[in-house]
Amino acid sequence: MYKEKILALILAGGKGSRLGLLTDNKAKPVMPFGGSYRLIDFALSNCVNSQISDVWVIEQYELHSLNEHLSNGRPWDLDRTHGGLQVLPPFENDDKFGNEGGFAEGNADAIYRHVDFIAEFKPDILLVLSADHVYKMDFRDAIQTHLEKKASITMVTTRIPVGESASRFGVVETDRSGRIKKFDYKPDKPQSDLITTEIFIYDAKVLLGSLKKLNEGNQTIKDYGHELLPHLVEQGNAYEHRLNGYWRDVGTIGSYWQSQMDLLDEKEKLFFDDENWRILTLGSQRVPAFIFKSANVCNSLISSGCRVHGSVSRSILSAGVYIETGAEISDSIILPNSTIEKNVKLKRVIVDTDVIVSKEKSKKIEEIRSKEKNAIIVVGKYKIQSSKEIEG
Repeated sequence: MYKEKILALILAGGKGSRLGLLTDNKAKPVMPFGGSYRLIDFALSNCVNSQISDVWVIEQYELHSLNEHLSNGRPWDLDRTHGGLQVLPPFENDDKFGNEGGFAEGNADAIYRHVDFIAEFKPDILLVLSADHVYKMDFRDAIQTHLEKKASITMVTTRIPVGESASRFGVVETDRSGRIKKFDYKPDKPQSDLITTEIFIYDAKVLLGSLKKLNEGNQTIKDYGHELLPHLVEQGNAYEHRLNGYWRDVGTIGSYWQSQMDLLDEKEKLFFDDENWRILTLGSQRVPAFIFKSANVCNSLISSGCRVHGSVSRSILSAGVYIETGAEISDSIILPNSTIEKNVKLKRVIVDTDVIVSKEKSKKIEEIRSKEKNAIIVVGKYKIQSSKEIEG
């Protein structure tokens, strides 16, 4: 292992407004994924599998739901006397941050608000991650690139996934040595299909010094894509490390739905089904799923505690879902403890947690479907939204 002291920061404070009603009452990092997991599980598990044991989670929105899942780090063996998981909630500090009550205005601001705490830890390398990306990666490979290049920052990059727009991401251009020559944050007209994955390895001293410099006076930098990353690229010591495996940002309804449909591709092995690289989570203590005689299930993931009487195809059922007789579910994602009543038909639908989809609700879904045929419909307890409405 490296002699350098490594600290991983997982940014988990975003509100997740692009997921519409799904994040009205829960933090985006704990959104269910693939029937058994939560989004933050991937960043945490990648850290543990990469033998990085100092992991801090910066949180802000819906703290209760996030802290309940984190469980002091137990599912990832991070509940340790020294090191392990630390949770950094918002804090009050009027002297430094005016009247904003410690609530960050973006990812760079979130890091800067904890700059003294980070400096006290004295890391050599700061690994900064997002909590809403699905991927499997050994961070040690990127850290090795970072050290070999003696970089101020190393950005993990990938080619834009099929169906995505590069305008949603940071777009980079590199030379043959891997040095980043140009960085554009969410450009209207991307000049490259090479994007950042929001996995960044920083020289800690350079990062903390840059944040302090950019925040001089009354100025506050918000998202690191606007000022911090361009600043470091201009210094001429920014490099890329290429990620060639599966990676998806699942921050929108479309990407959240599509990334889970990817798991149902018969030609592909589930990318997280790897004994040597397990994705760990706070498990649901439920009995095995029961598939009744009347059921017809194919190409689907059925979680523990489910009871299926109806038809399910190319869909994902989270724990405790009940599909009644005559119900037909296809190309859909049903979140925990929801019930689909008799004879209800759902296609390209995401049903939120603890929702009962009645015949009456299914009629409203069909009304939206008749106007927006290719939309993904999101069904909550009290409202129904289409992906087009949520994403504008």
